[in-house]
Amino acid sequence: MRGRMSSPRLSTACAAVLRRDLTLAWRRRGDIVMPVLYALIVVTLFPFALGPEEALLQRIAGGVVLVTMLLAMLLALDAMFRGDIEDGSLEQLMLSPQPLALMLGTKILAHWITTALPLIVIAPLLAAMLHLPTAVMPVLLYALLLATPLLSLLGAVLVALTAGTRRSGMLLALMLLPLCVPVVIFAAGAVAAAQQGLPWLAPIAWLGAALVMALVLAPLACAAALRIALDA
Repeated sequence: MRGRMSSPRLSTACAAVLRRDLTLAWRRRGDIVMPVLYALIVVTLFPFALGPEEALLQRIAGGVVLVTMLLAMLLALDAMFRGDIEDGSLEQLMLSPQPLALMLGTKILAHWITTALPLIVIAPLLAAMLHLPTAVMPVLLYALLLATPLLSLLGAVLVALTAGTRRSGMLLALMLLPLCVPVVIFAAGAVAAAQQGLPWLAPIAWLGAALVMALVLAPLACAAALRIALDA
């Protein structure tokens, strides 16, 4: 009986946290639009800087879109838990009977929906601006659907580690860079292989395996890091 009662309560708590974060993000719609505008501006400038040569733009299209997505997500990463720490809601989550790791995983999901999902929606437009072949678009979307949540999970752990540090944006970027390199390499490798007509499932599979591991471990590490940072 207790297990039957706790499961609905847990799902209700997760739904409440997700609904709250999405509502707060909608009230600050400018924060959602900023990464999208940043990605549009960066990708638009590449043809002007490198020239209109279609072959050159096709060759760099996958890497440019992926790196632009990474940098755009980094703009909003520092604020993932900042509001919750300032208004005390994160401490309330830590005192609640629900598992903190699961609650933080829900907050990471909300952050991915409000930050990465709009970027994924405009990704075909950005790739088309760089003349990426239409046949390669699905591979690019597969790579983004795996790489962006992986970056959100990795970034959440680093945000939790620097939660007690003021103006941690530069420190966060330096810590996240080594973790982003393998993700970008595998994602860009899948797109490049698809462009050359080579098998591209292997790098996608590696990204999927890394995402599954991060889904299990990152919320636990995030919860432990936040307890240490807030207790200090």
